[in-house]
Amino acid sequence: MNRKIFLDSASTTPLRKEVYNSLLKTLKIFGNPSSNHSLGVYNKYKIEDSRIQIAKILNISAEEIIFTSSGTEANNLILRNCVKNLKVQCIITSLLEHKSVLETVYDLYLQYDIMVKFVSFNSKGEIDLNHLIKLLKEKTQITLVSLMYVNNEIGNILNLKQVSKICREFNTYLHSDTIQAIGHLNLNLNKLNIHFASASAHKFYGPYGIGFAYIKKNISIKSFLTGGLQEKNLRAGTENIYGIIGMTEALKLADKHLTNEKNYIKNLKKYCIKKLQNNIPNLIFNGLSQNLNKSIYTILSIAFPKKYLLSLNLDLKGVIISQSSACISSEYSHVLKSLYKKTKISIQHLTFLRISFGFFNKKKEIKKFLNILLSCF
Repeated sequence: MNRKIFLDSASTTPLRKEVYNSLLKTLKIFGNPSSNHSLGVYNKYKIEDSRIQIAKILNISAEEIIFTSSGTEANNLILRNCVKNLKVQCIITSLLEHKSVLETVYDLYLQYDIMVKFVSFNSKGEIDLNHLIKLLKEKTQITLVSLMYVNNEIGNILNLKQVSKICREFNTYLHSDTIQAIGHLNLNLNKLNIHFASASAHKFYGPYGIGFAYIKKNISIKSFLTGGLQEKNLRAGTENIYGIIGMTEALKLADKHLTNEKNYIKNLKKYCIKKLQNNIPNLIFNGLSQNLNKSIYTILSIAFPKKYLLSLNLDLKGVIISQSSACISSEYSHVLKSLYKKTKISIQHLTFLRISFGFFNKKKEIKKFLNILLSCF
């Protein structure tokens, strides 16, 4: 069987070989980390050591990391705590956020009757920071701003440093979904000066089912899972020690190889953009994904001006690729719908692809993918 060409790294990434090997060793570990005996104490030490190593990479304190089952759980932990325990009465977000943010905000609106405001953006998905300032000037309640650092569908990179500055000026909590950024950008969460962030290991070549929430120290939160004192009494349930150690190894390797892998993948994206432009008339690049300086190097979102069964045809020919986010079941995601509402282009006449690259992709694979893609027209 021929090796498939995997171009869906924004949905998930394969395990690094080194992470796989570390997991095999970890599987030999036995003993509940909450037990008082020597095996339990040793495993608790391994968890706390992982917390310290991750914190060092992100320039934060170990106490600011809470291990979760996923980025989605991290976003839920943060948003629900902001409303229930920090008494946030207003959330400012955008219609471009991940479902784990938008649906949680909507649920909080239904449960607690909080105020929800949406910041404007243009047809390229650029957040209007002047509108954010306007909304914050109007605030009379405890407010949280929740805006993602890197958009998982179109790859736009938010000027999070500027957003943080604005939020500090208006004494406002700031949460950022950093799931597509951690492991791919050189993040200094302390320097960014945000209150909350989220991460998921399988986005940076780590295992499934493990992530973490960053919660700035001195912010008091409570667990929304009851029945245990794990994670400083902030998340009940026996810790996923295998996932935690695997995630730590993956993040260490991502940090170690960041510059080389970033440059390598960026060149693949650049090559792909050039070939697509030269061979497909009227091709549309969604958001800022064509801009190598304003979008993440791992994501390229495109639209074709006709209807094709592209993703299915590509899959049959050995190319694994998505139309949009893996969390979207419909043909058109809420992100793409929101962007195209701001244009005169009918979304029903377009076919979308999200090409997302990894360090394991070879240039010859990209060439083969482009040849297969062109043959579909």
